[in-house]
Amino acid sequence: MKMIARTAMFASVAALGLGLAACDSKKENAEEDQAAAVEASADATADALEAAADASDPVTDGSDPAAEKSLDAKADAVREAGEAKADAMKDQADKADH
Repeated sequence: MKMIARTAMFASVAALGLGLAACDSKKENAEEDQAAAVEASADATADALEAAADASDPVTDGSDPAAEKSLDAKADAVREAGEAKADAMKDQADKADH
């Protein structure tokens, strides 16, 4: 019985979300697409930094483990900054109520 109630609740929330999404203007959708592109760009940069960190793995080439940790930290910071900027852009698009 609980499963049916959860499923019904999920379905109604999903329908509400789709209904609200349909209300977005073309301009708001474009702004949200730009936000998604910003986030994707940050993810790509972070992935490149992580790949560089993996390439400097001391097990495979004897380089400095501190460099690997530094690159991983930079990748995390880039990813977080990209997410924060994209979220702010999406919020701004929603608030503008085009």
